[in-house]
Amino acid sequence: MLIHCCSKIICNGCVHANYIRQWEGGLEETCPFCRQLLPDTDEEIDRNNMQRAKANDPNALYQVGCLCYEEEDYEGAFENWTKAAALGDMMAHSNISV
Repeated sequence: MLIHCCSKIICNGCVHANYIRQWEGGLEETCPFCRQLLPDTDEEIDRNNMQRAKANDPNALYQVGCLCYEEEDYEGAFENWTKAAALGDMMAHSNISV
């Protein structure tokens, strides 16, 4: 599962355990990885992804590439996926090959 605040991928068991911890404690919803409050809007998610992409986070670069692809900006998608692939993101490798 992708966590949108810090671009980390963690297992669904960890996500579920964090959800249970928050629910039982009456806590606000936070990222299971970094414990920051989750973004409320798509704009915040996009802004966070762009910040992480500027910091050369491979998963964020992959996500930005996906956004470019959805907007039919194929050059932008290829550029971001190429950077992500160079940093070791396997999904970027896969999307480039397709």
